[in-house]
Amino acid sequence: MKRIFTIVSLLVCCIAFVAAQDDDSKYATELLKPSTEAPDFTFVENGNPTRLKDLRGSYVVIDFWATWCPDCRKDIPAMKSLYDKYSPRGVRFVGVSFDKQRDALDKYIEENKVAWPQYFEGKPWKETVISQQYHIKWIPSVYVIDKDGKVILSTVMIDKVEKKLTELCNIQ
Repeated sequence: MKRIFTIVSLLVCCIAFVAAQDDDSKYATELLKPSTEAPDFTFVENGNPTRLKDLRGSYVVIDFWATWCPDCRKDIPAMKSLYDKYSPRGVRFVGVSFDKQRDALDKYIEENKVAWPQYFEGKPWKETVISQQYHIKWIPSVYVIDKDGKVILSTVMIDKVEKKLTELCNIQ
């Protein structure tokens, strides 16, 4: 009887360990690691070309997503909430869309009132230069970049982004 109890206890511990692992351990293993310099890219902001390097001095959230991705669409309300809370504190947000059609992206942005600028290549996700530079194997994936242009968080979990921004902006 004692042996069965021991085996059951070990089984419960193993199941608890597996359940405790988060999605990052499954999907974010190849993302750029903290202290890596974020690869530069150019996007359009307020009608002007803007480089990621131009945002140095600010924390930057880069959201890799697509309108056809159910998990990405599910996270948009939370990302909008982060934008509303942290952009007034100087945090910059940039979306990287893996949509192939610009009109689909523009329609979604307008309908869902997405306020931050979007980078767009118009190619299939895994054929984009930026997905290769940032090692994107899963979407949504999110990076938080520090004021010096280095990665401080790479994740597939939006709640980790909120926790990091709360820490960086000293919000209680």
